[in-house]
Amino acid sequence: MKNITVIGSGTMGNGIAHAFAQSNYNVNLVDISDAALTKAIATITKNLDRQVQKGTITEETKNSTLKNITTYTDISNGSSNADLVVEAASENIDIKLKIFKQLDEVCPPHTILASNTSSISITQIAAVTERADKVIGMHFMNPVPVMKLVEIIRGYSTTDDVCNLIMETSKSLNKIPVEVNDFPGFVANKILMPMINEAIITLNEGVAGVEEIDTVMKLGMAHPMGPLQLADFIGLDVCLNILRVLQDGFGNPKYAPCPLLVNMVTAGNLGVKSGKGFYDYSSGTKDLVLAERFRKK
Repeated sequence: MKNITVIGSGTMGNGIAHAFAQSNYNVNLVDISDAALTKAIATITKNLDRQVQKGTITEETKNSTLKNITTYTDISNGSSNADLVVEAASENIDIKLKIFKQLDEVCPPHTILASNTSSISITQIAAVTERADKVIGMHFMNPVPVMKLVEIIRGYSTTDDVCNLIMETSKSLNKIPVEVNDFPGFVANKILMPMINEAIITLNEGVAGVEEIDTVMKLGMAHPMGPLQLADFIGLDVCLNILRVLQDGFGNPKYAPCPLLVNMVTAGNLGVKSGKGFYDYSSGTKDLVLAERFRKK
């Protein structure tokens, strides 16, 4: 297990590439445009510079990490020598099925295909390939270079050997892998997303304001970040997609997304990525300012 391909160079993809490259794997980072890849390398460089400034890595490690990453806009070229592919594309089932079908055709027979999906069935993804035994979930947490957890999700046909190898590979990244079964949302989001949704419902019902809800959960429950700020950080569109997967997968109305969340996503207020969610990030600083929609009168 030496050659890693990462599909998708967004927030999760560039973080996954960073983690593998820093652990001396050869990484091919694949996206559909050179602009997206240029942005990803700039982000990885910035995050490495931050690690150097904090003294957690050396300048030599930073340089070797960047040298370990090669970018591609062609999925075939970027995956031709892969021992492991980690897909980190949009949380959209149709996109993921298309990617995995293509990967199955262009990757060597031994290649393990992993998805960073946060909620979608690994069994369903594996079904479009001819190597269901080699398809597995690797759900990294954001920000990937910092967070230790990796949820390892076994599909219906995933073999013990593949699961064990991916567990060991995760440990080689200085991560802590936890094996879970293939249910909608797995463990992390099956628990987290209903909490976030309930916080949005609480806001929508007028029980309390944004800052009050987040303060209660931070001070009362020892959460490092309030649920509404966390939703902004994850992306409100991602939260909505996961809740819909949970609702469809379990057929339980308790997972129905709050209408306020639906309206915010429809309006394009997606959180940090769009500059505005429950808080306003348009200034480009880390200071939390209530978004205009939620300012107290």
